[in-house]
Amino acid sequence: MTEAQILDALRNVQEPDLGKDLVTLNMVRDISIDGLQVSFTIVLTTPACPMKEMMQNACINAIRLLVNKEALVRVNFTAQTTTKRADGLSVLPQVKNIIAVVSGKGGVGKSTVAANLALALAQGGASVGLMDADIYGPSVPIMFGVRGERPLMKEVNGKGMIVPLERFGIKLMSIGLLVDEKNAVVWRGPMASSAVKQFATDVCWESLDYLVIDMPPGTGDIHLTLLQTVPVTGAVIVTTPQEVALADAKKGIAMFGQAQLKIPIIGLVENMSYFTPAELPDNKYYLFGKQGGRRLADEYDLPFLGEIPLVQSIREGGDQGVPVMMSDDGVSKKAFEQFASLVVRSIAMGNAHIKTEQIASLV
Repeated sequence: MTEAQILDALRNVQEPDLGKDLVTLNMVRDISIDGLQVSFTIVLTTPACPMKEMMQNACINAIRLLVNKEALVRVNFTAQTTTKRADGLSVLPQVKNIIAVVSGKGGVGKSTVAANLALALAQGGASVGLMDADIYGPSVPIMFGVRGERPLMKEVNGKGMIVPLERFGIKLMSIGLLVDEKNAVVWRGPMASSAVKQFATDVCWESLDYLVIDMPPGTGDIHLTLLQTVPVTGAVIVTTPQEVALADAKKGIAMFGQAQLKIPIIGLVENMSYFTPAELPDNKYYLFGKQGGRRLADEYDLPFLGEIPLVQSIREGGDQGVPVMMSDDGVSKKAFEQFASLVVRSIAMGNAHIKTEQIASLV
């Protein structure tokens, strides 16, 4: 067996999302051949890639079929998270992808979705941060069990920077970590916007594959300030199935079409899609209507990123400071994992200049 033969065989293995073979995409490195033993490394577009096993099997089959049926193939994986940032990297210079999680109204579980998305990405092997930009209703301290804790400061290039807290393998920052939770944040718009802007410029996030931003509900000053300050890769819209929530979600979608923003929408996720009791895991009760989020995604030609069930363990995890991604192995965790996998695939496709609308075909 020769290296050329191995490469020729791997030209028949496509990267599932990018639609080109591994060799053309320069994803194959460090080929080693010793008798019947063949090893090489595939460089993934994200550590959180959900397609590792499928690509591994395809590579093994290609080499055994086209080169030597007795080959002993070992496929290693590494990752270089892709990015399409071209903004001079003045803000958050070491962050490769920034995901804004938004909703048109409060009460749809946006913070729960943002928190568990961040954890799902981290469990996939990515370095992740979570910025709680909801100034008036911060929830990260409660959801991650860090109430009462305060971040430290350190000097970076002569400037004092806030060091985010770390919990469950991700970095956290919230206004709730800086003010007493018993005191209401009674700030006018410009002051609140300035505080959120500082979360991007004065927090030492360091190197991250993904920074998830839990945006305030609605559309307003804080949204414009943050989205014009931070080079957001894309937005995830959170809604629930009922018509009232869908009507407000449309406003959130419209916000990203404004000329001063023009931020791509990664897709739409429907939270509280159906109720599943723990003792009857196969039963689904559509309390708030059925498939409203999917219809809205179709109406605006957006990728639909999945349905998150209304399950007691999700609520309990948030209240106890241990999100469901860290405490559950059932339907809830699986739903968030599938949602996160579609998010990272959509981002990788967008970074490769493939139209993100194509993600809809993956659902």
